[in-house]
Amino acid sequence: MKFIKRLKYLFFLLVMLHVQLISFAQDSLVTPKADTIREIQIIQGNSLREKTIDSVTRLQTIAGNVILKEGVTLFYCDSATINKETNILEAFGNIHINQNDSINTYSQYLKYIGKDRIAFLKKDVRLTDKKVTLYTQELEYNLATSIGKYKNGGKVVNGKTILTSTEGIYYADTKDIFFKKKVHLIDPKYDIINDTLLYNTQTQISSWNTPTFIKSKNGGDIYSSNGSYDLKNGKAFFGNRTIIKDSTRTYVADKSAYDELTGIAQLEGNAIIKDSVNGYSILGNQIYLDKNNNSFLATRKPVLIFKGEGYDSTYIAADTLFSGVEKRDSLGRKIEISKDTLKADSVIDHSKKINKTNKLNKAVNKNLPDSLNGKKDKKFVEDLSLVKNNYSKDKVGIKNLDTLITQKRQIDTNKIFSDQSDTTLKQSDLTKNEVSKKDTIIRFFIAFHNVKIFNDSLQSVADSLYYSTEDSIFRLFKNPLVFSNNSQIAGDTIYIYTKNQKADRLFVFDNGIIINKLNSRMYNQIAGRTLNGYFKNGELDYMRAKGFPAESIFYPQDDDSAFVGMNRSKGDIIDLYFKKKEINKVKFVNNVEGTLYPIRQIPEKQRLLKNFLWQDKRRPKNKLELFE
Repeated sequence: MKFIKRLKYLFFLLVMLHVQLISFAQDSLVTPKADTIREIQIIQGNSLREKTIDSVTRLQTIAGNVILKEGVTLFYCDSATINKETNILEAFGNIHINQNDSINTYSQYLKYIGKDRIAFLKKDVRLTDKKVTLYTQELEYNLATSIGKYKNGGKVVNGKTILTSTEGIYYADTKDIFFKKKVHLIDPKYDIINDTLLYNTQTQISSWNTPTFIKSKNGGDIYSSNGSYDLKNGKAFFGNRTIIKDSTRTYVADKSAYDELTGIAQLEGNAIIKDSVNGYSILGNQIYLDKNNNSFLATRKPVLIFKGEGYDSTYIAADTLFSGVEKRDSLGRKIEISKDTLKADSVIDHSKKINKTNKLNKAVNKNLPDSLNGKKDKKFVEDLSLVKNNYSKDKVGIKNLDTLITQKRQIDTNKIFSDQSDTTLKQSDLTKNEVSKKDTIIRFFIAFHNVKIFNDSLQSVADSLYYSTEDSIFRLFKNPLVFSNNSQIAGDTIYIYTKNQKADRLFVFDNGIIINKLNSRMYNQIAGRTLNGYFKNGELDYMRAKGFPAESIFYPQDDDSAFVGMNRSKGDIIDLYFKKKEINKVKFVNNVEGTLYPIRQIPEKQRLLKNFLWQDKRRPKNKLELFE
């Protein structure tokens, strides 16, 4: 029996112990931990008084060198009042809150709600984490979350960066500040103005998603509705068709990124660069810019536009477009360009060098033969680019031009793309006399693969293109074609000289052929080893074919515009004269032989020259086609 009683007693103890454990567990879930209950403790004060207001309100008043403590937070002030029941502190004069020795807050008045750990500060409020300081007249600061708010104006100073706004929220733990209403960021390099801005004081990255204006201290404006700027590292990202303007250009794209250190910028999505000073624009879905070298590379259906008179602009499309600059001295030698020099992108205007070119022409003329017999000249003109847009259409000018074309085989066209290292000079290598105001910055453009050119008066296609502002020449390479009204011009290489963005002269090097379509069965054709011609008001006016020999197929007409027959001839030189967009007259020079076939007796095999190939399908029909 005793054993049974002991067993029952032991079972009872185990049940009671189990009940107590359950009760303790439940109480531990409901009852707050002791360390979460904070009381404001008095550490120091010159005088202490206690006053009972009513049965539930008892106040403690401390004055003189007051030091109070709550957890790891210290409060300093001139005087203070503490309500023990509500745990509310009200402090006056020279207030200093030291939060865990990391965040310090100063003011002249404080009301602190101990239960919620929220401080309301007024008058000359200053909050600092030793690196960043917030100034305001009224601040609500939560010591539990380390979040401060102001609604009546505030200023944040972070090194040399100053931010002001009407409202702001400071997140001390993450170092983020959210500014609202009349936001103004002042930095040594930029001013940023908007109504909403997020700024991180540690990374110095500012972000926005509202209309924002950015002013560069070096000149330039940015209009953006979405983006971020790393002021510390000089990196920026912009979205939503941000507009960027500097002294000469405007940049627009769906998305933009820029690195100040490398000077590299990337524009993506319907990107546009407009150069108002130099009169060109570039469009593309992806454009890379190197501001240090003043160059850009455009891909993804890029289009280059040269502004002409009125609406007569020139449009150029290709798989890839590249543009850069080079500096040349008064002697035409290439000079290495410094970053400071690139700031003044004053491209050369060839019309300003007419006097110099005329002198060169006279020197060249002395070395040219008197006859046009096709024999090689003893003296060789080394650079065709020396003789530019100053040939008149007189006999001497044509003679000079033909001779230069004859000698063209000696010229390595690859020079166009070479760095010309043998003539490159460093700025320090030039004497003061050699470096002068005549030194010029020349911008060049390169387009490669599937090049298309459209102008109201002239269209062209090629595999690649080179254009320089030094001479305003479009150099077309690999299967080039030029279309003017009803005429098609082909050859191995074609140069188109322009004035005021209009075609002025045209050179065809090797296997040149011009085809003038009359109807689906009849084509006027002139072929020669070289072709050179002139334009008048953007229309073909005159052309000369030269070869060994030059050949032609021409359909003459009577006074009633009826076709007389087909004249197939050849000679050393063939001159073409255009009228109303068609070949009006053909003139042969030296060793002429040919046959005139009656219109109904033309042999089918004689209708076409050897290199005849009508390629109208390759011709750009309108400028919109270049954007497809």
